[in-house]
Amino acid sequence: MNVTFADISLSKQGALAILVTEGSTLRGVAAELDAKLGGALKRAMKAASFTGKAGSVLEIVGPQGASANRVLLAGLGKSGDLTAASLEKAGGELTGRAAKAKEASLSIVLDGISAPKLPAADAAAHVAFGAKLRSYSFDKYKTKKKDEDKKGKLTSLAVLTRAPATARKQYLPLSKVAEGIFLTRDLVNEPANILHPGEFAKRAKALTKLGVKVEVLGEAQMKKLGMGSLLGVGHGSEHESKLIVMRWMGGKSGEKPVAFVGKGVCFDTGGISLKPAASMEDMKGDMGGAACVTGLMHTLAARKAKANVIGVIGVVENMPDGKAQRPGDIVTSMSGQTIEVINTDAEGRLVLADALWYTQSRFKPRFMIDLATLTGAIMVALGKEYAGLFSNDDKLSKQLSEAGEAEGEKVWRMPMGDAYDKMIESRFADMKNVGGRDGGSITAAQFLQRFVNKLPWAHLDIAGTAMASPQTATNQSWGSGWGVRLLNRLVTDHYEG
Repeated sequence: MNVTFADISLSKQGALAILVTEGSTLRGVAAELDAKLGGALKRAMKAASFTGKAGSVLEIVGPQGASANRVLLAGLGKSGDLTAASLEKAGGELTGRAAKAKEASLSIVLDGISAPKLPAADAAAHVAFGAKLRSYSFDKYKTKKKDEDKKGKLTSLAVLTRAPATARKQYLPLSKVAEGIFLTRDLVNEPANILHPGEFAKRAKALTKLGVKVEVLGEAQMKKLGMGSLLGVGHGSEHESKLIVMRWMGGKSGEKPVAFVGKGVCFDTGGISLKPAASMEDMKGDMGGAACVTGLMHTLAARKAKANVIGVIGVVENMPDGKAQRPGDIVTSMSGQTIEVINTDAEGRLVLADALWYTQSRFKPRFMIDLATLTGAIMVALGKEYAGLFSNDDKLSKQLSEAGEAEGEKVWRMPMGDAYDKMIESRFADMKNVGGRDGGSITAAQFLQRFVNKLPWAHLDIAGTAMASPQTATNQSWGSGWGVRLLNRLVTDHYEG
């Protein structure tokens, strides 16, 4: 969907939407339109008891005297309660309605709309951002589309404001965030027969066009580095495992980077510890952490972030085979620590163990944050609304929590401690890869902590948020793109400059 900004005009085709705050009278362009329609807006508002409450929409189809096919009044709630998130939600809701109505174009009018800490131009930019996020669809494999679907696709959005040039400038970095989110969604939504580790590496390499330096380590290189933990996961697959390193060095020369590490299991059968067949198809999304890191690197490079950032993703496929890793096998990680593999379906932590050790050893970052669709246990604890946050650093945890609140990608800090760590002690190796049923997401985090070498670190368990997070006004996709906004905000607020 093409997004433009222009001066306010009522001579628009397609759908025309006007944003209004709760309890306010029609004024400005809304009053002008009402006059052109012979008072039809006021009559409709009275008949529908429309007061402008947040989320309410009043629609008039085929209004006589207007160029638009339909006119919509969208309620924003009380002006004092307006936030960037509520404006994004309104943009997404209106985009969804216009698309459902088969309109090719949508114009959204902001006349005098601003939040206490959000000038009018910023408000317009966030409305456009929400609309852009809602326009996403993943239908590349649908070959039998109805003619009316092709003709009625929403392709154009015009945001009409008194300050179009400023709004356009404010929207530019947000559009780069949207690009990163869309890349993340695409990667999560791709089927595993297309997006195997080699294909994932090709798509990551495309970031070189934006100035990202990309290295791809194959199995021979990882074997030399001693990455037995990561390599063991892919033994049963015909696709070679990869470790992909992405570097964006937009900050000061010599300044320590920040690092993000992602789990990238392109498909997870569970290996020899085979998963039940029901819903196994969802395991194409078990690379949501790697997808987020890739989308984040796209966003940072596209908006020319003034920060040094490292993205490392371990990309594998976990399959059952005669060569596959077995329960009871003992592997040696890059750190030299040995791991007894009790359950081959607890494979993501094995991938991250070597990826984390490699990252902290080679790049010596200021901190590391890993993202992984790691445990079903985190969904039992938090549902799909929050990601689980585990950390050894209070400052980093606070920054992540604040960024999550600001961007609507919330995290909830979970406990860690020695009692949980004892649950992954092994009789035969330095540790085992599972600690039993109780506290499953916590013992997984305790496992990962053994590979961060006391560096400030946070682990985000995104099993509930990356794949099947609840549909919202700005997202109707199974793959949500969760995490790009959160981490981009973290870099922007604390590590860029």
